[in-house]
Amino acid sequence: MITVTLIGAGNVAQHLFKAFSASEKVHVNQWFNRNIDPIKEYENEVDITDDISGLKDSDIYIIAISDDAVINVSKNLPFSNKLVLHTSGSVNMHHIDKKNHRGVFYPLQTFTKGAKLNFEDVPICIEVERKSDYSIVKKLAIASGGKSYRINSDQRAALHLSAVFVNNFTNQLYRVAHEITESQGVEFDILKPLILETAKKVQTLSPYKAQTGPAIRKDTKTLEKHLKALDKEIHKDIYELLTKAIIETHGN
Repeated sequence: MITVTLIGAGNVAQHLFKAFSASEKVHVNQWFNRNIDPIKEYENEVDITDDISGLKDSDIYIIAISDDAVINVSKNLPFSNKLVLHTSGSVNMHHIDKKNHRGVFYPLQTFTKGAKLNFEDVPICIEVERKSDYSIVKKLAIASGGKSYRINSDQRAALHLSAVFVNNFTNQLYRVAHEITESQGVEFDILKPLILETAKKVQTLSPYKAQTGPAIRKDTKTLEKHLKALDKEIHKDIYELLTKAIIETHGN
């Protein structure tokens, strides 16, 4: 049984708590947040506290908070020589105070409060300072249900950057499409099967081979028609930039 102390109360921490609680191989010893209110609803399931000086002994301490707060929180931990992990995709492992053994437990997924999430679909990216710590962190990842990947800092940074493109930027494009359909009184839901099929394609094809549309065909009449139909300048800019990127990617 791996014992864990959670530090933080955001979306990642709450999903980790649910995943760990569902595992017979993990026990959440304690859950700390400087403001007790966000974790108050869990007080009958786990020992909660807002007193960092009274943290219990655990095998692993997981800091699941905003990136900017990792340094200060890790400095204030009232112990040393313990295994402390953060969950960020962009924060250097060495931002954790060196008085403890350092590592990263990065679940590469989008987390939304209240949304159900199957951890079997969550890749867990692992980085550790000491080789001897890798085994227990991998066991924790497996126990949570996720598939683990051992990566270094540069690889994790590349994954985090790539995740912004495939998740955050793509979601903004959905928002643009929603605005366009809404302007003409068309239901955005009609596009949802296309969204799912596009995501399904890249499970078996590379994004390069999966590309379709007027840009790759160099269908200038359709491209010009689309640009004229767009009312917002920012939408025109996005359309032109992505069209240029597709044409450059696929050459002549």
